[in-house]
Amino acid sequence: MPPIRLAIVGAGPSCTYVLDRLAATARAAAGPVPLDVHIYDRTGRFGAGRVHSPDQPVTSVLNRIAGQVAFAADESVVGAGPLLAPHDRPTLHQWCRAAYEASGDPAFDLTAEDSPKRYVHGLALADRFRRHVALLDEVEGVRVRLHHREVGGIRELPGGRLALAGRDGERLLEADHVLLLTGHSANDPLRYPRQAAWTRFAEHHRAVFVPFAYPLEDAFAPGQAGPGSTVGCAGMGLTGIDLILHLTEGRGGVFRRRPDGVLAYQASGREPERVVMFSGSGLFTFARPYNAKERDTARLEHRAVFFTTDAVRRLRRSAGGLPVTVCGREQRQLDFRAHVLPLMVLEMAHVYYTALLGADFGRRLEEATRPVWESFLADGGGGASSAASVRRLLAPVEAVFDNAARALDARLAGEPAPAGAEQHMPEAEPALRRFLEVVFGAEQAAGIAARLGDGAALARAVAAGTSPWRHTKTVLGWRFSWQRLIRPIDAERCTGPGEYRAAMLDFLDLDHRWAAQGNLTNPAKAAADSVWRDLRPVLAHAVDHGGLHAASHKDFLDVFMRHLNRLVNGAALDVMEKVRTLVEHGLVDVSAGPGADAVPDEDSGRFLVRGRVTGARLPVDVLVDARVHPFDAEKDVLPLYPDLLRRGLVRTWRNPGIGEADFAPGGIDLTDEFHPVRRDGAVERRLTVLGWPSEGVMFFQYGALRPHQNHHIMRDIMCWMGEFWEHVTAVRTHS
Repeated sequence: MPPIRLAIVGAGPSCTYVLDRLAATARAAAGPVPLDVHIYDRTGRFGAGRVHSPDQPVTSVLNRIAGQVAFAADESVVGAGPLLAPHDRPTLHQWCRAAYEASGDPAFDLTAEDSPKRYVHGLALADRFRRHVALLDEVEGVRVRLHHREVGGIRELPGGRLALAGRDGERLLEADHVLLLTGHSANDPLRYPRQAAWTRFAEHHRAVFVPFAYPLEDAFAPGQAGPGSTVGCAGMGLTGIDLILHLTEGRGGVFRRRPDGVLAYQASGREPERVVMFSGSGLFTFARPYNAKERDTARLEHRAVFFTTDAVRRLRRSAGGLPVTVCGREQRQLDFRAHVLPLMVLEMAHVYYTALLGADFGRRLEEATRPVWESFLADGGGGASSAASVRRLLAPVEAVFDNAARALDARLAGEPAPAGAEQHMPEAEPALRRFLEVVFGAEQAAGIAARLGDGAALARAVAAGTSPWRHTKTVLGWRFSWQRLIRPIDAERCTGPGEYRAAMLDFLDLDHRWAAQGNLTNPAKAAADSVWRDLRPVLAHAVDHGGLHAASHKDFLDVFMRHLNRLVNGAALDVMEKVRTLVEHGLVDVSAGPGADAVPDEDSGRFLVRGRVTGARLPVDVLVDARVHPFDAEKDVLPLYPDLLRRGLVRTWRNPGIGEADFAPGGIDLTDEFHPVRRDGAVERRLTVLGWPSEGVMFFQYGALRPHQNHHIMRDIMCWMGEFWEHVTAVRTHS
């Protein structure tokens, strides 16, 4: 029998991971393996792809530490099968150490907790890709061919094969199986009212509109965004931050540390005059905290107490209503705000207070809260609003904390303990020691705690102490607030652009300090990291495959995914220090504040950024859409997915509205095995779609592979691999 012909479309990081599984499995097989692999990539950047290219600007920094990036399966991946030898599956940190020893290049001289340059990750991906291909080439019967070509369409052929076609319609290959790993793309701006208006205005005026920032090195034509011009940036997330550094440090500007330790910026003269940053929130993503969990992730990553998969299942029974068929399964759908968010806020509060006052206090909070939590799961919130359910769940937490805080604050002030203090705070001394360490740091805390037996001396020591993280010295001042975490700047009090700029600079300083304190010690960073990052699988269990009502699903993606990204997917500490320095310098303008937008200004022929709250009016010459576009098969600027839709090989997924409109987020309708559902409702098993195009049915299907985590990206690949290898095995058996 002829070999199985596998076509892989897209040669970015996911392709590198897939080749690991193919190489390890093929090398472990006894005898020849009849497999013909053809890999297509329109950029020719095999292993890294366009977004992760080794050619991207040196100013862009990965928002993941080196120790948390892998390129191959490890022992943690359930059902992974054969693994490559340990030296053939390094983490990014291990790869960088080897590269540094070989080259001496300081870009590779990283610890496991350092955030590498994005191009370094690209270099590592390309290297691992080449190694995986070489390992496959050593297997008898396996052939791997790389094609620097764009696949623009897929056709069905008589006999069951699929034909890959180029953008111009030229037939490229006939394949038995096609694996789509196309990764990030962009959407047609003319399909969105606001972007269409920007595009048409720029076509007839001197203003410039850049509909997508990446690749940064190609974003601007010669002479654009240069000295004397003002650049407006719609979006203040990671892409916007990359853009800021590309237009400043990337133009020859230099950051230098002054003798007093403060970072300063020396302009090159090649930068734009200003970069105006604006977004709905008016906030940058928060600084990624120092990851203290990296030293022992198995022990230190958070394990759910209240926000568990079992709690979500119980809520479906009590609050999910009548079952509906979603993604081919019966599902009792939830409302994110009413049912899921209250559990997440409760979990955050528990982590927050445990970080502040210690594990013993955390256990007491859990004991006091469990009856109310059980009641909430049993009645599904009783139809109450999200705010009411949050108050209900937090009431016992706040009661225990308030009583304990009064007792602890009395001791810290050298005053007599309130009546019943021992009852309210039986573990007072360990809680005080923990509190002092959080507020003052280990060294100062030890000196202050030595005075615990002398009330007056303790009060004097506390009053004289200085918190490196600008923390309040009273326990009551630490009351948990979800709203304060997601809206750290009281924008309504900022009556003008200058006031908002000052408030932003103050918050950037505070956030940097808290991030430096780390995700185990700083209560706010611990709460966000532990729930919105460590418990992401629980969140996926609640959201994926139509887990939410249609309107609630849209609300989750529009509102809460932004909260998630801002809270826990921010840039590294040193990157955010540079951003703050550029705001102080005046080159980066944040005065538009929350709710700002950009509109065409016919009189000047420029765009005008308007601050809804601050009243700012900021003309810009070049407007950049610096937001990552959601995947939308119908609106993609590349031809492949629109072609697949037209031919009926795939269809977009819809969350069916029950008494409300359906919600179609744009992703492909996929089975649990990642096969697309055709327009006629049949499953197209010759095609498999992994990663970005599955956004919609699932959420957060992008990101780098993590080691030692049984990571979802590798589990998804194993789902495809198990079924595909059965076909390979069948051919081997009959050969």
